[in-house]
Amino acid sequence: MASHIVGYPRMGPKRELKFALESFWDGKSTAEDLQKVSADIRSGIWKQMSEAGTKYIPSNTFAHYDQVLDTTAMLGAVPPRYGYTGGEIGLDVYFSMARGNASVPAMEMTKWFDTNYHYIVPELGPEVNFSYASHKAVNEYKEAKALGVDTVPVLVGPVSYLLLSKAAKGVEKSFDLLSLLPKILPVYKEVITELKAAGATWIQIDEPVLVMDLEGHKLQAFTGAYAELESTLSGLNVLVETYFADIPAEAYKTLTSLKGVTAFGFDLVRGTKTLDLVKAGFPEGKYLFAGVVDGRNIWANDFAASLSTLEALEGVVGKDKLVVSTSCSLLHTAVDLVNETKLDDEIKSWMAFAAQKVVEVNALAKALAGQKDEALFSANAAALASRRSSPRVTNEGVQKAAAALKGSDHRRATNVSARLDAQQKKLNLPILPTTTIGSFPQTVELRRVRREYKAKKVSEEDYVKAMKEEIKKVVDLQEELDIDVLVHGEPERNDMVEYFGEQLSGFAFTANGWVQSYGSRCVKPPVIYGDVSRPKAMTVFWSAMAQSMTSRPMKGMLTGPVTILNWSFVRNDQPRHETCYQIALAIKDEVEDLEKGGIGVIQIDEAALREGLPLRKSEHAFYLDWAVHSFRITNCGVQDSTQIHTHMCYSHFNDIIHSIIDMDADVITIENSRSDEKLLSVFREGVKYGAGIGPGVYDIHSPRIPSSEEIADRVNKMLAVLEQNILWVNPDCGLKTRKYTEVKPALKNMVDAAKLIRSQLASAK
Repeated sequence: MASHIVGYPRMGPKRELKFALESFWDGKSTAEDLQKVSADIRSGIWKQMSEAGTKYIPSNTFAHYDQVLDTTAMLGAVPPRYGYTGGEIGLDVYFSMARGNASVPAMEMTKWFDTNYHYIVPELGPEVNFSYASHKAVNEYKEAKALGVDTVPVLVGPVSYLLLSKAAKGVEKSFDLLSLLPKILPVYKEVITELKAAGATWIQIDEPVLVMDLEGHKLQAFTGAYAELESTLSGLNVLVETYFADIPAEAYKTLTSLKGVTAFGFDLVRGTKTLDLVKAGFPEGKYLFAGVVDGRNIWANDFAASLSTLEALEGVVGKDKLVVSTSCSLLHTAVDLVNETKLDDEIKSWMAFAAQKVVEVNALAKALAGQKDEALFSANAAALASRRSSPRVTNEGVQKAAAALKGSDHRRATNVSARLDAQQKKLNLPILPTTTIGSFPQTVELRRVRREYKAKKVSEEDYVKAMKEEIKKVVDLQEELDIDVLVHGEPERNDMVEYFGEQLSGFAFTANGWVQSYGSRCVKPPVIYGDVSRPKAMTVFWSAMAQSMTSRPMKGMLTGPVTILNWSFVRNDQPRHETCYQIALAIKDEVEDLEKGGIGVIQIDEAALREGLPLRKSEHAFYLDWAVHSFRITNCGVQDSTQIHTHMCYSHFNDIIHSIIDMDADVITIENSRSDEKLLSVFREGVKYGAGIGPGVYDIHSPRIPSSEEIADRVNKMLAVLEQNILWVNPDCGLKTRKYTEVKPALKNMVDAAKLIRSQLASAK
């Protein structure tokens, strides 16, 4: 019985790639240094999978930024502003597309389906000249082969690539991206031909958009594309892989009828209904790659349940045609549990990271072939039983409080217009008030102090002193820049979710459970293993300290319940919405304590609310109902004069704008600049928004510093569709990842732009 891994984390067990990328970007190391680190990580991954007994080992899943950008490079689809003139695409052009440079902005970045991973959105149009411009897929296959490992090269499929793209600026909105299929398929043919010549016998083509609600003409595009590729694919075994959800019946029919395809991969963790489709009919003689090991969470597999599923599938597709696989790429989970030396032993026994999931896949494959490891299966059963019966998982008081939420929609007592009037009397803000999103740059020294405090090398007194000095520096800088509503800069926080999880019960924390979010940015998601509550106040001390340093309003900074949920590894033994309501009650306690502590503006970030939206439209309403309700629970008890902000970033929001309005926040700050101000189009189309809103005026994920004229131009575009009395001026997101040499001039230009437009508006009266 064979085994397969869809993809693997690429940062390395100790985030080696992150540090190599940042060193290269800072000019401290060469491209050769970066490539050596990359090759070492790849060889380690291939060796590990090979030694575990994996038959189908992926290659070309490694990327210096993301796999969609790699495909853009492969196709030579570089927007003209980056000055690409042909030939093999180098790191300078590649990273300019991802991060921008001193003269041009980066391409748009958005969420990869409903994950916290991001990709760079291709910008396409009828004038793009596609060419085979990156030989990475073939080079990595050859690299693995030279190490004695025969891999399965992985490509982002042509139809998914186009449907994940957008029309470039200046191209008609009505432009059909699928009309470019005849232009990109010749490049795919070249790549596949080279892979065959290099000795590849299998190829994996990822077509994840097949799990979405696709109209008939989009499904027909798959049929046409693979018919066109059929002769080129001849002689290869071809796996088309899907993941993240059930595949709809019509898409299943289309997929399993594709020409030239040998095997089909399905997510059977999040796509349980797909099982019924397979059992009802699977094409004879084809392979089924059964994704029974969860690639998106850190819980140990239930071997007995998975084996039962696999045995049932074996009866449908045949013993020699069933391959045990992960549900999706392991990119979305942490690397190796072996690195967790401080994690509680009981909780650790309930978990499996990427390295352990490779073992799980192979253990299931061997068991199906009659070579069951009895000791491993017994240990698995014991761990699952321990988790089910552990008293640390259940808190009866929390469960009762969450159950009592039913029957109320938890709205504030008065409407937003009346609340904004009460808040303006208290805050006395100018029109176009300026603010930032929360975090300020985290210097090496700041990180050192925080790290040493955690390691008990710095006393609490010295730690508080260091944080107080940093907060004072951030407050003074904002006053010097004349920003209207201040933040304390969050020096005490490494991560906006981890910080809160560390102070809530029901959470566990890893030392090295890093997961890539985009580029070199890694996050360490908390693990929610039990019922959630707040033992004591979490942020009041720091916010009150910061407010005492200024007469200007100081925002209290919190992460919202939906974002904490979506950016954590969540328990899988109860519905997600029940866990979210528990978190909402904990945040509600914090909001009310901040208000009592004299904080009149409280921001409850819901950066990940859109990210958690299910991929299928039929499931949207239920998710949005409990997600929006969870947010309202957090602040339903505050006074009218307390201003509640929320923040959202890096997702497409237009399709959920009415749910955003229903959150009933007083002010929302939202990513806007990097997505070509797509957000504004929803207001041009007549959506009325009565609360405060701050569409981001510059992209903080790029080192580029926008001029005050550029920012003023953005603000004027906003004023064309939004009332001046509700518009705020702010960056797209928090400033933690930037340097002060970038932040100071960018914020100065932002404030100057706001002042310029205020004076223009005043003189126009």
